[in-house]
Amino acid sequence: MLLHDTKARAVVPIVPARAGFLSIYACGPTVYRDAHVGNMRTFLLPDLIRRAAEAEGLQVRLVQNITDVGHMADDTGLGAGEGADDSRGSIDEGQGDGEDKILAQAAREGRGALAVARAYEDAFHRDLALLNIYPADEYPRASESIPLMIELITTLMESGHAYIGGDGSVFFDARSFPQYGELSGNKLDQLRPGHRFVDEVTDSKRFHADWALWKKAGATRTQLVWDTPWGAGFPGWHTECSAMSLHFLGDTIDIHTGGIDLRFPHHEDERAQSNCVTGSEVVSHWVHGEHLLFEGRKMSKSTGNVVLVSDVIARGFDPLSLRLCFMSNRYRQQLNLTWEAISAADSTIRRWRDRVALWATGPSAALSADHLEAMKAAFADDLDTPRAITVLRELEKDPVISDGSKLETFLAADRLFGLDLARDIGKAPAVVAITPEATELLDQRRLARAEKQWARSDELRDALATLGFVVTDSADGQVVAPL
Repeated sequence: MLLHDTKARAVVPIVPARAGFLSIYACGPTVYRDAHVGNMRTFLLPDLIRRAAEAEGLQVRLVQNITDVGHMADDTGLGAGEGADDSRGSIDEGQGDGEDKILAQAAREGRGALAVARAYEDAFHRDLALLNIYPADEYPRASESIPLMIELITTLMESGHAYIGGDGSVFFDARSFPQYGELSGNKLDQLRPGHRFVDEVTDSKRFHADWALWKKAGATRTQLVWDTPWGAGFPGWHTECSAMSLHFLGDTIDIHTGGIDLRFPHHEDERAQSNCVTGSEVVSHWVHGEHLLFEGRKMSKSTGNVVLVSDVIARGFDPLSLRLCFMSNRYRQQLNLTWEAISAADSTIRRWRDRVALWATGPSAALSADHLEAMKAAFADDLDTPRAITVLRELEKDPVISDGSKLETFLAADRLFGLDLARDIGKAPAVVAITPEATELLDQRRLARAEKQWARSDELRDALATLGFVVTDSADGQVVAPL
C-alpha cells in the first residue's frame, strides 16, 4: 500500500511497525458547530485508508479524538479539517490566544459548554453514519483526558522541553527540538514575531515560537477549568493529540491523518511534543487531505456558502452522493464541489443500485477477479479512487461479463467504495409505463439482437435512453426500467 507522506514529500510504501496490524490516529472535530462537507471530506480519508488496508488483509486500529476544550479561536482560522470562517465571540475567557471555541459557542447558545460539545459531537457521529464512514475504535475526548495531558506535560518539564512562563502558563521550548519544521517546512529561524501563528516575545515566554501546553485560566473563566500542579487552567490545543495518541496507540503510530491546514502549527507542534516525550519518531507517516472549495469558492459564513450534509439531504440527494464526489477526486488534490456534481453522483449511485437489484434477480456467477483486483490496486496506489471508479464503470458496461458476475463483483467492490449498492436488492421493481414509441424501439432491438446486429442493438438502447428508459438483457430477454 502506497500513500503520500507529508514529511517525506513523496509517495512511499506503508510498512506497519507490527506485521499484519495498522495503527491510525485521525484528527477529529472541534465540536462547537456542525461539520460541513469540507470537514467530512477530511474525515473520509482515514476510512478510505482503513478499507484499502483491510482489503490487503491488515487488521486496523483507528483512534479519532474529539476536541471539546482548548481549541482557541486564533489557534488557526480554520479548525479541524478545511473549514469555514469562525465567528468571533466577545467574551473574555481568560489568558491564551483568543477564546475557547466551545465556550464562545456556549455563550451564543446560552447553555453549558459540555452540553454544546455533546450536541455537536452527536451530530458528527450522525453525519459519519450518513456517509458510511466506519466508526473509529476509540473516540477519546479532550475534556476526559486531562490526567494524560498533565502526565505528558510533567514529563516534558522534567526533561527540559517545557517551562512555566511569566503568566503561570506552561510553554513548550521550541528550540529544544532541533527537528522542528521538518513536517511543514517552517523553520524556527525563519519564523518571526508577527507571523500568523507566532506571538511577540513577552514576559510570558522565552521565545516567540514557543507555544502553550497548559494555559492559566483568567478570573472570568468558570467552565472547562482543571486544577494542576501549575494552578487552575486548561490545556493547549496541541497537547491533547500527543497525550491521547500515545496513550491509545503507543510510541509507534503507523499513520496520522488530518486536513492540510493542520500541518502547521498543529501537527508540527504535536510531533515535537510526542517525539520529545518518547525520544523517538512516534508517527511513521503523516497523511493530509487537501482543501475543498464549493462552487469555486472557499466555504465561509460571510459568503453564505457553508454546506452541511443535511443541506444535501434537504435537496433530495442521497448523502452518499457526497462520498462518491469525494472519491471522484484524489484525496490530496483540491476539490471544487458543486451542486451539479452532487446531482450527477446521486444519479450514478441510483443507477448502480438499480442495476445491482436487477442483476440479483438472475443466476449468480463467479466475480470478475481482474476487475476486482484492478480496483484494489487503485486503492492501494495512494488511494487512486478516480481510477477505481473508472474500472467500476467499465465493468458495468462490459458486454462480455455476465450479469451474475457483475453482481458479485459490484458487491465485493462496495466493501472498498462504501456506497451501499445492495440497498435495493429484493425491493419490488417499479411499474414502468412504456410508450408506444418505446415499444416500437424495443421490438426493433429484440430483432436486432436475434440477428446478432450488436451495433444496431446498442444504437436502439441509446435511443431508448433518450426517451427515459434503461434496458438491460437477461436470460428472459430485455428488462426495462426508468432511467
